[in-house]
Amino acid sequence: GGAGGFRTAACVATDGGVYTITVGGGGTGAPGAPGNGTDSVFNIITSVGGGGGGSTGGIPANKAGRPGGSGGGSGYGGCCVARGSGTACQGNDGGLASGTSPGYGASGGGGAGAVGANGSSSSGGAGGVGLANSISDSPTFYAGGGGGGAENGASVGAGGNGGGGGGVVGPAPQGTNGTANTGGGAGGTRSGGPAVGGSGTVIVRIPAAAAPGSVAVAPGTNTLATLSPSGD
Repeated sequence: GGAGGFRTAACVATDGGVYTITVGGGGTGAPGAPGNGTDSVFNIITSVGGGGGGSTGGIPANKAGRPGGSGGGSGYGGCCVARGSGTACQGNDGGLASGTSPGYGASGGGGAGAVGANGSSSSGGAGGVGLANSISDSPTFYAGGGGGGAENGASVGAGGNGGGGGGVVGPAPQGTNGTANTGGGAGGTRSGGPAVGGSGTVIVRIPAAAAPGSVAVAPGTNTLATLSPSGD
């Protein structure tokens, strides 16, 4: 599957009120109709959920990758199966799958930093790489695409750096889930159950001098941290 949309912004105006933050959930892939992830939202900023990866079987429409923050890769079916498109300034397109034996490699989902790789007769395509950001003081990659699965002993696509799950050789139970709180896409498999993309994350950084002692978060599953040396 494709990664969730990756967005950054500085100097977002707030009025000191209460803001609802929505953290998007990961989507699911094949079998059946691909499912997209849900959007993450803060104030005026929306990151679009990742596009679901295409199926390897069933009706032709389900083989196509879905559009999203980054697009889902297509399931195998040759040149006529569409890849999912990414959202401008948030992500990239998924790859195109191979329709040829023996490996029937599925394509990789798009990542924030690169298009998903195409599948081939010998390998699933790698997920597109994500992008690094240092808002939490340590450079961290987010929004990597999921890798494409394959069959008959072919190699599989690695997940993109940024939480993308790797593909697996079918008939495995399922592909590799995306990493939670990265927006990484899920990896695919030949004929198993659907893996789940990684949930999103929303990080808001506020200078301590601008609002000393006035910032709080709820519920308890969210966190408030003081970063050094800046004290934000």
